[in-house]
Amino acid sequence: MRRRDLLATSLALLGTGVSARGQTGRGEAVRPVLRVGPAREVRTLREAARLASAGSLVEVDAGIYRGDTAVWERDGVTLRAVGGRVVLDADGASVEGKGTWVVRAANMVVTGFDFTGSRVPSLNGAGIRLDRGSLRVVGCSFIGNEMGILTGNDPATELDVEDSEFARNLVGDGQSHLLYAGTIARLAVKGSYFHDAKVGHLLKTRAALNVISDNRLTDAEGSASYELEFAVGGIAVVTGNRIQQSALTENPVMVSYAAEGYRWPANVLRMHGNTLIDSLPSGGTFVRVAPGPVEVRISGNRVAGNGRWDVGPGAELVDNATIPAPVAR
Repeated sequence: MRRRDLLATSLALLGTGVSARGQTGRGEAVRPVLRVGPAREVRTLREAARLASAGSLVEVDAGIYRGDTAVWERDGVTLRAVGGRVVLDADGASVEGKGTWVVRAANMVVTGFDFTGSRVPSLNGAGIRLDRGSLRVVGCSFIGNEMGILTGNDPATELDVEDSEFARNLVGDGQSHLLYAGTIARLAVKGSYFHDAKVGHLLKTRAALNVISDNRLTDAEGSASYELEFAVGGIAVVTGNRIQQSALTENPVMVSYAAEGYRWPANVLRMHGNTLIDSLPSGGTFVRVAPGPVEVRISGNRVAGNGRWDVGPGAELVDNATIPAPVAR
C-alpha cells in the first residue's frame, strides 16, 4: 500500500481508537496504531483483529482478557503488551473450534502475551493456531492449554519462537503437545523453556527445516514422552540446549528423529553443544534415529545418566563427554 493510502486509512479509523504515528520526512510509511484496553474505544482483541489493516501496530494494555478469541488475517500486524503482561484466558471460549487465536497472515509478531485455558471439543485447543503464513512469538507464555502453539500443514508456513515458556498441557492422551509444528517450511525456537508436559511431547515438529537453539527442554515433574521430536526427518540443527527427561516419563527416548518415516528430500541431524540428562534409573535413550537416508553428526555435547545412543552405524559421534548426574532437589 502506498504511503498516502496508508495514512488515509489510519486517519479514517481515528474514531474507532486507531491512531497514526511514524516519521514521514524520510519517505517512511506511517504505521496505523490500534490501542486496546478496558478504557479504550477498542476494548477487545476480537475487535482489534476486525479493525486491523496490513502493517498495523496493536498495543494492548496490561490486564486479563477473558474469552477474547480472534482470527488474524492481515499481513504485517505486530501485537505487543503495554504496561505489563497481557493475559488471554480463554475461559471456555474458542474460535473456529481451534483455540484462542487463529492466524492466517504473513509477518505477524506477538510480544508479551500469556495464553491459558484453551480447550475445544477435539482436545487440541491451542493458544495460537497458525493455519498459514509466518509468525514470530517473543516473550510469551503458553501454560495450561490443550496445545500451546499448533500449526497447520501449509508448506510455506514459518514459525519463530523466542524467549517464551510452554508448560502443562491439559490433555494426557499423548496427542497434545506443548508446541506442535506440522509439515511447514521452517521452525526456529530460541531461548525458550519447555517443562511439565502431560504425556505428550515438549516439542514436536514435522517441519522441513528446524533450528532449535539455547532452550531448556527439561520436563521436571512432568510425564512427557519425547522431549524433542523431529517426526518425519528434515533438516534439524540442535545447539546449546539443556534437555532433561523426567523420571516419570512413559517413553525412554529423549530426542527422536524420523520415528514416523522420512518425508523430506533433505534429511540431516546436527547436534552440538547440548547437555542431555537421562533421569531414568535404568537408563533411557539420549537420541534415536530411525534407519533411512539421513546424515547424522552429534558432537561436543555433554551427557549425564545411564542413557545410550541409538543413531545407526553411519552416524558421527564426536567429542561427546559424560558428566556427573545433577543432584536431585
